[in-house]
Order: sequence, then structure tokens, then C-alpha cells
Amino acid sequence: MPDLKIRKFPEAILRRKAARVEKVTISERSMLTDMASAMYLSQGVGLAAVQVGIDKQLAVIDVGEGLIKLVNPVILKREGLETQEEGCLSCPGLYVKIKRARKVLVSYIDEKGDITEINASGLLARAVQHELDHLSGKLIIDYLGPVKKILAKKKISKSAGYCGVKL
Repeated sequence: MPDLKIRKFPEAILRRKAARVEKVTISERSMLTDMASAMYLSQGVGLAAVQVGIDKQLAVIDVGEGLIKLVNPVILKREGLETQEEGCLSCPGLYVKIKRARKVLVSYIDEKGDITEINASGLLARAVQHELDHLSGKLIIDYLGPVKKILAKKKISKSAGYCGVKL
């Protein structure tokens, strides 16, 4: 497995809208496998390709229900709302309360190249929405108000490895 480095805020690739995948090839399947390994090693529950410097709409998620590999994921339907605190591998130590849909219907291409859908709720729905944010260039810091965003940027920049910044 190549050593995939988790990109940290404010690296530019984290702000880029990821490129669509035209065809799932052995290269994309290999990337998804390597991303899953990087996610597990970092003790995350999800990882988008841009977080490891890959400009493609790829994401992996495992909230304890088994690994899901998504290519070109799109949310088709949202239902309900709930607010919970989220962290992010690309914003180490930052935890932000974010309001998201409680349930989502997501369409994506699987690693075999087949279009499939998943009804996600709870933590899985939250993780899917979080990773889709990454594929659109959005980070958890973007959910903060102006003053808290300034404080968060300073703390992330100053101590990228520090845990415990709650805003």
C-alpha cells in the first residue's frame, strides 16, 4: 500500500471540487483500497480522496457496519434534521456541532462499476454527508460563524496535532 498522507487544513486540494470519475478501472479500485487502509490507520470512519491528495470523487466509509466504497456519490433525498458534533482528519482537534439530515438516500457507483443506492441513517448518514462535503471542497470549519472560524484557523495552524479544540 502506498503511504497516503492525510492532507490538513489549509492545503489547497481540500478546497477543490473533486473531478468526476468517468470509468471505474483497476486504478480507482486500488485507490479505494488504499484509502480504506489509510482511514483505518488514522482511526477515522470516513475518508474522501481529496483528503489524501487525489482529485477524484471517491470516498470510503466504515461506521462499524462494514466498508462502503463510493464513486461519484450523490444525495438524492434528505429526511429530518439533527445536530451532532463532528471531527475531521483534515482539521485535527477541531470539533464542530453541525446540523445535517437524519436520513439520506445516496446514489453512487460501486467498485465493480455498478450504479447502486443506499438508504443511510444515523452515523452512516452523517458520515456520507461529511465525505460529500469534502468532495465539494467544504470542511467542518465552514460551519462556524466568523469569530469562531478565525479562532479555529489559528488553533489548527498553531497546533495541527493538538486534540480537544471544541467550538
